[in-house]
Parts: sequence; structure tokens; C-alpha cells
Amino acid sequence: MPDLDDLLQQLSLEEKVSLLTGQDFWSLPAIPRIGLRSLVMSDGPVGVRGTGYTPDDPSVALPSPTALAATWDTALARRAGRLLGQESRRKGVHLLLGPTVNLHRTPLGGRHFECYSEDPLLTGEIAVGFVEGVQEHNVGTTVKHLVGNDFETDRMTVDVRIPERALREVYLAPFERVAESGGWGVMSSYNGVNGQSMAENGRIQDEILKREWGFDGIVVSDWRAARDTVASALGGLDIAMPAMDNPWGPALVEAVRDGRVPEEVIDEKVRRVLLLAARTGALEDAALKDVPLDEDGDDVALDVATGSFVLARNVDGALPLEAGDLTRVAVIGALATDARVLGGGSAQVTPRHVISPLDGLRAVLPGVDVAYAIGADPRPFLPPAQGADWAPFRFRIGEHDFGVETATIRWIGDPPGGLDVAGITSLELHTELTPESDGEHVLAVSGFGAFELAVGGEKLYQGSLHPPGTGRADLLLHPREQRFTVALEAGVTVPVVLRQSFEPGAAHSVSTTLGHRPPGPDAEGLIAEAVELAARSDVAVVVVGTTEQVESEGFDRTSLALPGRQDELVARVAAANPRTVVVVNAGSPVLLPWAEEAAAVLLTWFPGQEAGRALADVLLGVAEPGGRLPTTWPRREEDCPVLEVRPSDGALAYDEGVFIGYRGWLRQAADPLFAFGHGLGYTDWSYDHLAHSGSEVRVTVTNTGWRAGREVVQVYLSPGADTPVTSVSPDSGSPVERPERWLAGFATVDAEPGESVTVTIPIAERAFQVWNDGWQTVPGAYTVIAAHALDDPRRSVEITI
Repeated sequence: MPDLDDLLQQLSLEEKVSLLTGQDFWSLPAIPRIGLRSLVMSDGPVGVRGTGYTPDDPSVALPSPTALAATWDTALARRAGRLLGQESRRKGVHLLLGPTVNLHRTPLGGRHFECYSEDPLLTGEIAVGFVEGVQEHNVGTTVKHLVGNDFETDRMTVDVRIPERALREVYLAPFERVAESGGWGVMSSYNGVNGQSMAENGRIQDEILKREWGFDGIVVSDWRAARDTVASALGGLDIAMPAMDNPWGPALVEAVRDGRVPEEVIDEKVRRVLLLAARTGALEDAALKDVPLDEDGDDVALDVATGSFVLARNVDGALPLEAGDLTRVAVIGALATDARVLGGGSAQVTPRHVISPLDGLRAVLPGVDVAYAIGADPRPFLPPAQGADWAPFRFRIGEHDFGVETATIRWIGDPPGGLDVAGITSLELHTELTPESDGEHVLAVSGFGAFELAVGGEKLYQGSLHPPGTGRADLLLHPREQRFTVALEAGVTVPVVLRQSFEPGAAHSVSTTLGHRPPGPDAEGLIAEAVELAARSDVAVVVVGTTEQVESEGFDRTSLALPGRQDELVARVAAANPRTVVVVNAGSPVLLPWAEEAAAVLLTWFPGQEAGRALADVLLGVAEPGGRLPTTWPRREEDCPVLEVRPSDGALAYDEGVFIGYRGWLRQAADPLFAFGHGLGYTDWSYDHLAHSGSEVRVTVTNTGWRAGREVVQVYLSPGADTPVTSVSPDSGSPVERPERWLAGFATVDAEPGESVTVTIPIAERAFQVWNDGWQTVPGAYTVIAAHALDDPRRSVEITI
């Protein structure tokens, strides 16, 4: 390890501050004379985008974080982390901006899919596995967003008011777990907490994170979250990103020179940056371990997907399907061909390929008629032009020319081809359309900026999709669409050219899509086609889900209902074919009013690039649907114990305290549709023995079914029969209301038919503690419960603490 203090002494004040201030969108500057290379950052909850977002440098796309948490498998989370550490190295990235460990306080949260769970223990353990996997490759992580960024509405300015007990026991707990396990970075959130902006919140970022927990990593701002030069410098922030609108740089140098910020505060920040550089190989003479780059991205994406799928309902063994019994399979739904494999916003990457549900099923059923009907289309924007009617799509930016499979492109940061943003004033998409059928074709332009569209030499549109003065964040997160109807003749080729122009320097963020819908039936006709197909098929597989306009960074959901007429579609298909399997392609809970009408319900989250391959394996029993719910799925929206995401007078109070998720559900009369931890699998399990000893429990389970399977053994604690739910702290005498039950540990089990397995599950001291002016163990009787799910206890034992 280089002598960091010696390096620090060689730096001028200006150089020190430069290492704390973004030099562009994704990096910190190099200082070659001390052997320091530029530190590069990248978004990366599901893949590593790198410094651009371009088709000439694709990224592996893993399933969404909710999917990873649904595996309840810390070893698989570590493997996913190793893959993204490997990807980071390939792309020259030193610091990965993830994982997100904010909690599922309300299912309306817009980035719910990007967070792991409603439970702090499950969130923390999955995060630790992921972080350790990434950092094996000498790549840093930043757990985010510290803290209270559990919703998107007014996220830049809202003051989140969290009671101290809830802050400690629930919201900070995953951050604490990662910090104590050796995480190298934390990202500070946009919002305030209890009256102070997080970028300036010295109590949480300095006193708690760095001093109390002993965290030796860096705290980086969310992009443009640092706003006040002195307050953010004194509030525990170490790096302000990006270069745009940055309050540090020369302003921070001046603040040090005139005494408003002590130079020793700057020195501590720089030491942390230099330590990160040493850990990640950006500093010369830092001895790093050599880790083999041996993870296969396709295989990891597949294993996470199959391990995350939750079989929520399976009547009379409707699944798995037996391929030999099938002659015709109806595959229905817009998302069966346009798979929603990842959520919107900064979690997006461009994968090399995506396997749709339809393609996945056709690949494994070569002798079966796998027929398709769109049924109901929930997408508010037309899908990108693609398919046999279209010539190859070629994008041109200056002298750089490249092809894409579908008529869409986006990037954040570096443009394709290593071009200089300052020199980009336009891009062009060139292709040809040879319609298969006569009639009115609908074309669309979506994205942000000024566009010009010409079809067959005729200009259809010229203008901007957004009003003047629209902010950059709004442009990126809220693209708009303009549609045009064109009468075309079958077999007659027409050239199509889409041009987009930019203000100088504005091309660091680009989103452009040419959409297309050929002639076809109206909405009612599409559903009727699907119902008719289902009625004459052996089984109907209906894929429903959300869209990018429903689940994305930048806004919260307004409803838990599936968009469009998808509920009607499922109900009508299920009435036509009793063997209807519904695949729910959503990153977070949605309402399923038809659940009891379907033969099977499979929850697949946002399943990543291997979506269709994983789905085919699970439907046909090649793989076990290994997932268990990391969050509760409600039957009705109004039953949710916490729902509100709209601030009042600039603030949102977390008045429910620690009672979020299943803790809140257990306090009320209404039952959810599917409880926390629920998931059926393809075999049965007996729980044969449970014993508690010291700080661990031992659980013996047996696979009593007909095939090999996977079980997630869940251990919950509950105040015992002689210990009331409302306990009294022995030190302060203050009443502390405790949940009826809470997760205390878990383990995954694989077993052959008839095989018994015993697992040892540690129970941390924290499981018996509450925060009451400090961590305090509450003595008394407890019930230790070994369960298949929160609502499916199998064995219990009474203990006394």
C-alpha cells in the first residue's frame, strides 16, 4: 500500500480539491506525478454501462434487484457481484454506483424494482453478497441512497422525517451492515432527512457512518445533489459529482483559503479518495490480487432469473408443463415479444441480446405450434421499429456510422465511437421500410430534442417534442412521442430518415426512437384474437406487466393496477382456457384481480437479458422456480399499511415508524394476496427438527416430493407467550412497541427426493435489540419460528434471553 500521507503532502490545495470534484460526467482527474490515474465511475445495479450508453459497447443485463433479492441467496448475489466486477474491469470502471439498499416502504415507489426488499435484514445480506463479489475484482461499490430515498416525488427537495428508532432499526440497517462488512463507498441521496439535506447531513454521514460505524470509504453525492459549497464540505461528503453545476472546485478552494472550511477537512476527504484509488488500482504501486475473469454473463443472468421466479399460484400441478403432451401453445401479450427486462432510469443498460418469452418457448418446443397474439398492448409509446419489413438500421454521428438491431439509441455520458460531445450537433437514422401489408402504418418519433422525420422523401415532422426550458433531468426521464399515420403499399420500399439536432455540448444525454405499428385490428379485435387462439390451444401463456412509463426512476407510480386492458385480457383468456398460465413481468407488486381464475401465476420481475430462456426452463420444469417474495403483494391497494408518496408542505413523515412491509401487515386485519417469503416451487418439504443453541438455530428439512428442489428456510422471532408485544426498555423504562414477528435469519437448501438436510442459521444479537437512546437487548421469552413463508410457519421453539 502506498504511503497516502506522503502523497497527500505532495499536493497543492487546488490539486486536493480537484480530486474531490468531478472533472466530467463520470470521473475524477488524474495526477500523474504522484502515480494517480483518473478514477472512473459507472451506473450499475443490473449491469455496467461504463462512461457511455452505446450499442458499440454493450453490457450484460442481469435481472432487477428485486429479482436478486427474491433468490434469498447470498452466494448467488456474490456471483452476480463478481460478474459486474469483471464487467467493470473490462470497461475501465473503478467505482460501481450501486447497489440500492433503500427499502420497499410503499409499493408505489418509482424505483421499487431497483431496491431489494421491504426487510432490512434480507436487504443487508443480499447487498453484502453483491458488494463482496464486486470488490473481489478490486472494483469499489457505493451503496445508495443514504438515506430515506424510498420514493421519487419531489426527491430533490423533500424533507423525509424519520423517527430515530425507525432510522436506526430499519432504514440505516442495510447501510450499517455493508459498512461493517467492508464496503468502499456510499452515495448520498438528494432528499433531506429530519430537516437537513443529506449532502450536508453531518450527523448521519460523518458522526454515524464514519465515526460510529468506522466506515473508511468515500461518500459521493448523487449527481448534482451537492448544492452548497461550505455546508456540503462540512457535512461528511467526500466527492461532489458531476462537473456540471458543481459547487466545489474553485469555490471550495476559496472557502478553505478564507477559513470557512478547515484544510484538515479537505485532507481527510483526499485520504479517502487515495485509499479508494489504491484499492482499485488507480494508484501506482498498489498491490492488487489477481482475480480470474471467469464468470459467464449469460449463465449468471440465467441462474439469477430462474432462481428469482416466484411461483405464486399452481392449481393441481398446472406447472411444470410436459412438452410431450403439447401440440399448440398460445403465447399472448405485448411483453411476450417486447420483454421488459430492466427498469427505467439510471438502472438501464444496453445488452448484447435479449431473449423474449416467445423466442424462448419456440426454441425449446421445436415440434409444437407456438402461436402468438398480442392481446392487449399496455405500451403508451410505439415499440422501436424492427423485423423483416425493415432494412438494417444505420445511425450516423459525424463521420461515425454504426448499426443497431432496433430503431432506438440512447446514451448517458460518452457518445459512441469516442466522439467529443462538444463536436456533436446532430445524428441521423437511415433505413428502408418494405411493408408486408397495405394500409395505414403508424410511425412515431420519441425521445428529447429537435427532430425531423421523412418517409419516402416526404417530410412528416420537424420540431421539438419538449417545450423550451425543459430541464435535463426531465428530458432524460420523461421522453415524449409524436405519431404519424402513413398509407403504404405492400411490397413497395420507401426510405425512412430520422434526423436529430442538438445544442452545442448537449449531446452527453441522448434518447431517440423511431416507433412503428403496422396495420391491424383495433384494441377489441386484438383481445378477441387472443381469446380465440387460447380457446384452441392446449395451454395459454399470458405475459402481462408494467411499462417504462409506469416503473422508472424520476416519478412514483399512481396506481398498482396493470396498465391498459391487461386485466381484462387475462380474465377473458382464463375463461376460454382453464390451463392459463399468467407470467407477471413487473419489477414490483401489481394488483392481480384475476389471480384465482388462473391455473398458475408466475412472478418474473424484470428478468434480464435471458428472460425467455429462463422462462422456458421454468415452465417446462428444466429449472425450479426458486424465488420467494422479498416484499408483500397486496390484494387491494387500500389494504397496504403504507402507501403515501406525496409530500405535504415539502415534507413526508414516516409516522408508521418501524411498521413497514410485513411488520405493518401483521398489525391490521386485511390479509395480503401473497405474503412476504411466499413461493411454491415444484416439490414439497417437511420441517423435521428445530433447535436453538447460543447464537444460532439448526433446522432439518426433507424433500418429500418427486423431484429435486430448492427451499428457502426462513427463521422469524416473535415475543413469546409471556412477553407482550409492547415491551419496556430495562434501562430507560420507555415503552417500545415491537412487531408481532420479524425475520432473524435464512438459508437456502437444495435436496434430492427423500433427502434430508440440516442447515445452521446464525441469529445476530441485534435481532433481540431495539433502539432506545442506544441499542438495548430486550430480555424475556421469544418464539423462534422456522417457516416456509411468513404466513406458513412449520416448527417453533421457545427460548429465553
